[in-house]
Amino acid sequence: MDNKQTLLSQMAEAVIDMDEDLVEQAANEYVAQGYDALEGITNGLSAGMEKVGHLYEEQEYYIPELLICSEVMYAGMDILKPHLNRDDADGKVKLKAVVGVVEGDTHDIGKNLFKIMLETQGFEVYDLGRDVSPDRFIEKAKAVDANLVGMSTLMTTTMKNMEITIKKLEEEGLREKLVVMVGGGPISYNFAMKIGADGYEAEASKAAETGKELVLKKYSAVMER
Repeated sequence: MDNKQTLLSQMAEAVIDMDEDLVEQAANEYVAQGYDALEGITNGLSAGMEKVGHLYEEQEYYIPELLICSEVMYAGMDILKPHLNRDDADGKVKLKAVVGVVEGDTHDIGKNLFKIMLETQGFEVYDLGRDVSPDRFIEKAKAVDANLVGMSTLMTTTMKNMEITIKKLEEEGLREKLVVMVGGGPISYNFAMKIGADGYEAEASKAAETGKELVLKKYSAVMER
């Protein structure tokens, strides 16, 4: 294992083990070696947080551990973020996301992980929490001029509220300017496409990457008109 991979592994393990000293040490060394900061966030810190999410789902970790792991991840991000190379598109569009668990559902681990991963991608995230009505998604998206809306659910009985929200976004004339991402246990790519969403990924880190790509692609298309 080369030094870069060792440091990536150390950052991931530090997040999982709730070791802030180790994450700061590994992140500082990673930066000092001139390695790519985005890769450090994605393959180090975010990879660790993905594992934490699995531990939470398996009930090996609970809310207190999840919060501490998040704090450790943010400590590493504070070191890596100033070294991110922003491309031209990033500099021209302010990344803003509104996220929440749809109305009727209170399971928020997936949403919480997605929020964290969006932040690693440079989004300013407005978290509406759990049991969020379609109207609340729309009101917030309007208020903050969001370019991404993320909805999650773990219940098949509330999946329909994703489609209702998308239809209301269309009625309000917001759909064209927004990227809509959906996720959660019962959600699939086919379901996402069927209800008119833009994207779906099973893992939070990949969902955030895809969301950013779609926002920048939409922005570029608008600028070319």
